Amino acid sequence: MLTLSYLIGERRRKLMVVVKKKKGESEDRLVSRFRKKVLSEGLLIELRDRERYKKPSEKKKEKSYRLEHFREIEKKRNY
Repeated sequence: MLTLSYLIGERRRKLMVVVKKKKGESEDRLVSRFRKKVLSEGLLIELRDRERYKKPSEKKKEKSYRLEHFREIEKKRNY
């Protein structure tokens, strides 16, 4: 059984992913399922976002940058 848990910030919120080995499953396949589950639940992204406090102005700048970036990508796709 593989588990991943993080204690995040002052709240000490526990994020946990548990993957149990199925009968006849190889170790590589088990690790692969674990990685997929961590990515699909967005734990690493959330962890990165919570590493330090972001001021509201920083969040706003990030959001505007992200929107502008997606607009540029959309223009290139439709061109």
